[in-house]
Amino acid sequence: MSSKKPSEMLALEKDLPTTPEDVRALRENRPKASADWFAQLQSLADQFPPSEEALRKRKTFAGCEPFEL
Repeated sequence: MSSKKPSEMLALEKDLPTTPEDVRALRENRPKASADWFAQLQSLADQFPPSEEALRKRKTFAGCEPFEL
């Protein structure tokens, strides 16, 4: 299906009306940025530790030719 009519630009004030209460709620519930982003990433990764079988099956560089930069 195709349309010959060009798409109209989205006008946020008209097409996506928000109240000051909406803006306040969005700001209050915004995810907080952590100063130590790596620790936050590690804590997320620790929730899903890989199984021993998955670790054994992961690809390695064994048998590949060495390279130089």
